[in-house]
Amino acid sequence: MSVRLAEKFMQEYNLNEEEEKKSILRAYRSLLRSLKQRIKKGDKALIRRAFEISVDAHKDMRRKSGEPYILHPLAVARIVVEEISLGVTSVICALLHDVVEDTEYTLEDMQEEFGNTIAKIIDGLTKIAIVVDGNSETSMQAENFRKILMALAEDPRVILIKLADRLHNMRTLSSMARDKQLKICSETTYIYAPLAHRLGLYEIKSELEDLALKYTHTETYISIANGLKETKRERTKYINEFIKPIKEELVKAGFKFDIYGRPKSINSIWNKIKTKHVIFEEVYDLFAIRIILDSEYEKEKEDCWKVYSIITNFYRPSPDRLRDWVSVPKGNGYEALHTTVMGPGGRWVEVQIKTERMNAIAEKGLAAHWKYKEGTPRPQENKLDSWLLHLRDVLNNSDTDSLDFMQDFKLDLFTEEIYVYTPKGDMRVLPKGATALDFAFDIHSELGARCIGAKVNYKLVPLSHPLKSGDQVEVISSSKQKPGDDWLNFVVTAKAKSRIKYYLKEQKRKIAEDGKELLESKLGNMGVPLNAHNANELVLYFKKASPLDVYYAVAVGNIDIKELKDFTVMGDKLIAPVKLVEPKLIDNHQEENTAKHKPAKGTELIIFGESSDKILYKLANCCQPIPGDDVFGFITAGEGLKIHRSDCPNAARLLSHYGHRVVKTKWAKNKEISFLTGVRITGLDDVGVIKKITNIISDSLNMNMRSISIDSQDGVFEGTIMVYVHDKEEFDHLCTQLAFLEGIITVERIETSEQ
Repeated sequence: MSVRLAEKFMQEYNLNEEEEKKSILRAYRSLLRSLKQRIKKGDKALIRRAFEISVDAHKDMRRKSGEPYILHPLAVARIVVEEISLGVTSVICALLHDVVEDTEYTLEDMQEEFGNTIAKIIDGLTKIAIVVDGNSETSMQAENFRKILMALAEDPRVILIKLADRLHNMRTLSSMARDKQLKICSETTYIYAPLAHRLGLYEIKSELEDLALKYTHTETYISIANGLKETKRERTKYINEFIKPIKEELVKAGFKFDIYGRPKSINSIWNKIKTKHVIFEEVYDLFAIRIILDSEYEKEKEDCWKVYSIITNFYRPSPDRLRDWVSVPKGNGYEALHTTVMGPGGRWVEVQIKTERMNAIAEKGLAAHWKYKEGTPRPQENKLDSWLLHLRDVLNNSDTDSLDFMQDFKLDLFTEEIYVYTPKGDMRVLPKGATALDFAFDIHSELGARCIGAKVNYKLVPLSHPLKSGDQVEVISSSKQKPGDDWLNFVVTAKAKSRIKYYLKEQKRKIAEDGKELLESKLGNMGVPLNAHNANELVLYFKKASPLDVYYAVAVGNIDIKELKDFTVMGDKLIAPVKLVEPKLIDNHQEENTAKHKPAKGTELIIFGESSDKILYKLANCCQPIPGDDVFGFITAGEGLKIHRSDCPNAARLLSHYGHRVVKTKWAKNKEISFLTGVRITGLDDVGVIKKITNIISDSLNMNMRSISIDSQDGVFEGTIMVYVHDKEEFDHLCTQLAFLEGIITVERIETSEQ
């Protein structure tokens, strides 16, 4: 390099460095402006010190996008203040949340600089980062989920800051590799969005889901986003027409208010399209009308109902769509009055009525208005306290498998709620579908274990009786009652499931003690002890999961200890006999079928990772991927490698639980192989419509059709067609051709196998 070129390079480098320094300082000053109202004497120096430490710790680090890493903790800190409404302590922790994990700074350094509280929160954030973001094969996501909940139970600020961290990562996900995007999106939809929902952070929950959809169903996301953009003018015109008479009447009534229409989230519109089997243009509730009242706390309920009365004077309400969360707030503190009314032009319109306080909680979460805010919490804000107590109880008493625990507890995060009452009139909040037994466990674990029945509204009902809102429940118990395996079939709450599993395991342990004594006696006669080696030898021989299962099987007679005579004794060790397996005979016909369905060598191939290695695989029946689909490989325990679509119904669970077993994949170009997929088609039942469909598939497109099933009712038919295609491009062309047929209403790919 010449001297002149070297000088030019250094000038450009220094210029870039100066620009980066300015952008970092701008971000820091923006953070201070956001925090201005909350800063007390001495706070500014602490924030400055946290900023300096973070800058120093990350000075040589850059994000995947190429920008200085320090901009990430600054962005997280701003989200913590502006979107979650937390204060100085949380901002300091947000600035330092990656320091201990990524650098040589220790937790002791943090404690010395900022005290115990901040050090404890940073410790919680570090532990979550290690288990969630680490790539260790032994670090299962189900156990991570439990650790996240433990951190939440100890100090909610840990999770609130982690949610802010995840939100910023999702906002900047475009610079990540595709496989990383899928993994992060699956964790987000499986863990973080439900947590945001449970903590009342509806805005963050919606944005997390929308961003996940953007990367997992990119075409769908773009299609809906464009649809919202194209219909904005028409939507605005309709909203203005709808709110005009309401606005005039509210002004006459002397209300101070804000009224506006807001589009539904892209993810919620996508869910509506999937569940209702409609197209974008047929989703009627693309928006909701919000009325935000400036009311005194004591008059909030009264004012909300007055506004409801004004609305229903103009528009007829749907009686079954009224949701009164003003009288009885949701478990996460959400308060509002929701109604759906028939608006101009025969369109159903959802209207949400809230006060400014209720709206702040709806947007920024009840946790933001909880103990870390000055002033006394409102009575309903104690609901978060109650839920956290419930969470601690489940965690402390849970003796179940982590995966089971995760599945059980996720039900508590997203499910709808019902409100039931004790005989003394105390209200308990339970998930929809909860039974009398769930109620008993919710009152107390021991009461649940001894429950033999209940009285619901003074009538005797069984344990499995499903409850509904407004029920008054009296638990009937007996000291002789014991939990049974069948109880797990009808309870729905995490607390009930975890406690039943714990009691069943305890019962099993007690029975297993008898089996262990029998084994020890038998082995004693053979001259060997029941040590770890011998116990493991028995586990392998009898094909049990653990020594406890062996002892239990002996106690109940499922294992005959006379079989021990076949074992060899060498010193103090047992050597199990080898079980001979007779070879299975395969008749010629079966062998022919096996060979017929075995992929030809060099055909069903896929390219993995960055290499060009080609490996045989199986297609997952749950989503039936075809070439052109965005896919990933999953290493199963018994069936080898399986290929799933990235939007497979099971994708979020697999990627969240078993990230280490996921393999990055892409299709090999091969037009010789056909793949089975399905089309669901609906239309008007007209003469010859079936013939037109089959003509397009078989004659025009020359495709092989495996099956067609048509069901007609009241002039409308719905059909399922299973066809063989070479790739997604060919499949999309088929759908386009079918959609052009006269009388066809919808054509869509079958999301899961319906064979």
